[in-house]
Formats: sequence, C-alpha cells, structure tokens
Amino acid sequence: MTKYDAIIIGGGHNGLTAAAYLAKAGKKVLVLERRHVLGGAAVTEEIYPGFKYSVCSYVVSLLRPEVIQELELPKYDLEIIPLDSTFTPMPNGDYLARWGDHAKTRREIARHCATDAEAYEEYGKLMVQMAMAVKPMLGLVPPEPTSWNLKELFGLASIGNHFRNIGDKLLYDLTKLMTMSSADFLDEWFETEVLKATMSASGIIGTFMGPRSPGTAYVLLHHYMGELDGAFRSWGFARGGMGSISRVIADAARHYGAEIRTEAAVDQVLVKNRRAYGVVLGTGEEFQANIIVSSIDPKRTFLKMIDAQHLESEFLSQVNHFKIRGSSAKVNLSLDALPNFTCLPGEGPHLSGAISVSPSIDYIERAYDDAKYGDYSRQPYMDIIIPSTLDPSMAPPGRHVMSIFVQYAPYHLKSGTWAEKREAFGDTVVDTISEYAPNLKDIILHRQIVTPWDLEQEFGLTEGNIFQGELTLDQLFFLRPVPGWAKYRTPIKNLYMCGACTHPGGGVMAASGRLAALEILKDLKRSFI
Repeated sequence: MTKYDAIIIGGGHNGLTAAAYLAKAGKKVLVLERRHVLGGAAVTEEIYPGFKYSVCSYVVSLLRPEVIQELELPKYDLEIIPLDSTFTPMPNGDYLARWGDHAKTRREIARHCATDAEAYEEYGKLMVQMAMAVKPMLGLVPPEPTSWNLKELFGLASIGNHFRNIGDKLLYDLTKLMTMSSADFLDEWFETEVLKATMSASGIIGTFMGPRSPGTAYVLLHHYMGELDGAFRSWGFARGGMGSISRVIADAARHYGAEIRTEAAVDQVLVKNRRAYGVVLGTGEEFQANIIVSSIDPKRTFLKMIDAQHLESEFLSQVNHFKIRGSSAKVNLSLDALPNFTCLPGEGPHLSGAISVSPSIDYIERAYDDAKYGDYSRQPYMDIIIPSTLDPSMAPPGRHVMSIFVQYAPYHLKSGTWAEKREAFGDTVVDTISEYAPNLKDIILHRQIVTPWDLEQEFGLTEGNIFQGELTLDQLFFLRPVPGWAKYRTPIKNLYMCGACTHPGGGVMAASGRLAALEILKDLKRSFI
C-alpha cells in the first residue's frame, strides 16, 4: 500500500489549494474527490450540449491575490473578465445602474437623488478604508484568546495594535458595522430605496438572515473585500466558467506532484489512539497518510466520517450546534436569445454585468419572511449574470446561458419536499424575472434547478449552505468553526480542516486552503514527520 504524506478529502477549490501548497513543499499528496469533476461548488459543467453552466458559484472576486501569485495561476491560463456593472430593473418601469465608469455611476444615482450621489462618494471611501482595515485578517491564522501561550498573546497584541493604528473614528465605524443590519447601515447613508436594496443584498447572500437582521452589515463588508487587480468591490467572471478556477489550481497542484482522483468518495477517517492515519472509500479501498486534511464541513467530517468514541461529547455538541442552514438555490437557463428588459430594451452593456432583482428593502425582507416560516420566496431576491455575453464559448453561436442565484430557498420546507417543489420553484424564478423581461419564457431552451437539497446530495454541502456555515458574529475568526479549534487543527491528532467552515469563511477565496496548508507545514517541521 502506498503511503502518502497527506490525503485531502474533497477536491473543492480549498482542498486543491491545500494540496498545491503541500505538494509545492515537497510532500506526497493525494486528493480524493467524490464527484466525477473537480471543484466542489466551483465547477463548470456542460449539462446540455453546447451550453456550459457555472452550476453553483458563478462569480469571482474574493480569490486571494497571494494564492494567484504564489501558485502562479496565470501561467495555467487563469483569466478573470471584469463584471463592470450592476443593473436593477424596477417595477415602475425605471431602473438603477451602477457602471464601471465612476462618473457615469454618479450621474445615474443623481438621476434618482442628488444627495445620494454625494453620499455615494463618501460611502465608497469609508468602505475601502474598512476593507483595508479588515483585509489583513483574511491572511491571518486566528490566535486563541484564552491561551497564555506567548505566541498566542503576541498574536492578540498584534491584532490589537493593528486596530489601534487605524484611528478612533474608523475603529468606531467598524465596530458599529459589525453589529448592525445592512438595512440600518445603509439607511444612515442613502435615501433611494432601490439603491439601498441592491447594496444591502450583499449582506444576505448565503445567510439565513434578512437585510434587517443584525450582523448582515458585516457580510456586506465581507463581499466588499472582493478585489481584482487591487480594486475593491470588483467582481468578475472566470473565462470558461467557475470550473476554470478549480482547474488552474488543480493544474498547479499536479505540476508540483499531487495525485488527484475523482469518483473517490471517502466514507471513513481511520483513527487509532485519537490519531488519524488514513481513510476508507465507499468502495472499501483504503489509503494511509501521516496527515489527513478535510475540506468538507465539520458536520460531515466529525458526525459522519469519524466514530463518536474518538471525540469528546462537548466538542460533538459544539459541532452539532454549528449553524449551517441553507438559504440559497440556483437556476441555470439556456436561452435562444437575450432577455429584453422593459425598462431598458434591447442589447447593451447592462446585460454584460450583474442584474439584481432587488427593487426595495421591503421586497427582500418579505422574501426572507417566506423563508422564516418554511417556504421558498414567492418573489425572491435574485442576482443574475449572462456569462455568454462575456465569454461566447459558454454557449453555441447566437445563444446564451443565464446564471441565476436565488434567495430565499430554505433547506427545511414546512410542507412537501424539494423533489416535489423543484419545478414550481423554477417557475417562480422565471415568472418573477418575466415581470421585468417579458420575453424570457419564450426564449428558454433548457433549465437546471439546483435546490438546497441538491447542493447537499450532489455537492456535499450540508443543508445546502454555500459557505459551509453561516457568517454570523458567533461563527467568525477564532470561533470558526468552533471555539478552541479555529487554527485548522482538530481534537484528532494529524487531522486538519481546510474548507470554508474555517477562517476566513465562504466565497471562492482559497484563503482557508492556503492558511491550513501553511499551518500543517509548520507542524510537520516541528515534528520532523
């Protein structure tokens, strides 16, 4: 039996990143992915001939620059195409658009409210300052605040000094933002309802909270920290779809010598004397390694793959209480033509950026109200892109694909199952968009509906949570995934975590995979394994 230095459970982008860093350091690495395609939720699949869908995740911006540089991803043909605009159609036949051209955006906002155009300038400056203040935390291993270890104390002191140096006003603003709802935060800045709604939507993506829920202002900042070429709040589309991100990281891992297997579902982590030493696949095949690294969520890792006798009851209780409620779904469409929006007819640059169905804060909050009581939203919030306008290879000539991220879609329905509700949910999504683009129903060739249940069953995301755990204040930094185990290590010796359930959280960032690998290498160096 071949023995490896490290086995990575799951070939999502974080698992592949960890594999690449470990292999680059000269370790013998094996990646085991349960599906037929690599990438986890960052995949491109040709579901219908000629039409390529970014099935789950669909935009990129949080991918850490240090990962791009250190793994030399551009040499594997990584190309990010900027999404330069956000277009929000309104029920009254008007619209709001924010463009890549700052002056054009300012004029557009002034068309709705002159004072909001002025406030938008100051808001942008503050958000950049707060993003710059928080950004270093994304590349930092969380210190343990309860430890008297000198290294941990120095880590805490370093963080304290960092925030002390940002200035009293910015620290006050940042502290306030961490506890506010996105709606309340934006109410302090703007008057225009459609502007506030579209901006607040960043605070509810992937969460089981509404725009008026405390804590969503931080999620808004979390997404604001996305950057392309150093520009904050920049979003882009990976040429070839989101699977391209996973592909280039996998190519880098293979370049450094990592072995990657698909259709290799891990069923059990082998543990002896509270030390992990291997894995068993669903087929019964066994692999052994000095280090086991799980890129999947803690509930699957600790409650399904490890016998409870190897873990303390308190730790198991913490894992059980880790909030991982799914709230999102995805609808992908193949189109015979482009949608025609009543408020801005015809083709144009508004179809080459993000399209946000978010006419008001009340609209989004009502969508959340449906989910709170176990229904999918009757009028959902949607974030839409048409990738084929940016990358024609995503669809046959003259045809298009539409990628629709939808909230809210609770994993637990009060009546019926997602298998029974799937098509009705898809109809609701199409009907809602058709209120703004009446030709949509006539140009649909195919559709794929990905419910929270599908995200769990097909992609291994417990309860369909796209962040492997909610980004709430009680589940961030040294509390993620559970208190006392936020440094990528676990109570099982030689078993590590590297997925989005660890700091700094969800999104196609690759930060968790990188930080976990660096911590593993430190441990290996200390133990001379």
